[in-house]
Amino acid sequence: MTTFNDREKAFESKFALDQEQEFRATARRNRMLGHWAAERMGLEGDHRDAYAKAVIKSDFELPGDEDVLRKVYEDLKSAGDSATEGDVRMKMDELLAQAREQVRSGE
Repeated sequence: MTTFNDREKAFESKFALDQEQEFRATARRNRMLGHWAAERMGLEGDHRDAYAKAVIKSDFELPGDEDVLRKVYEDLKSAGDSATEGDVRMKMDELLAQAREQVRSGE
């Protein structure tokens, strides 16, 4: 029975680690997305960082990525940027892959 309990604990630990890494990668992706969008809107310095923080916070409104997508797309559209919803979604996917790699490598 000890072997079974050890395996169960190992799986639980792995699951917890995976969840933590995914949370960190998503937050990092949101920060990078905020910087990307801020640059497209012409924001610089503290305004750029404040916008990135607002994007990170927007992820806590609803489960999933739709709240972040909606915020960034609507903000870009309001700023007169030509990015489509599909463009933002593709950028989110690209940045999530980068963020996952950075989290795994310990950056």
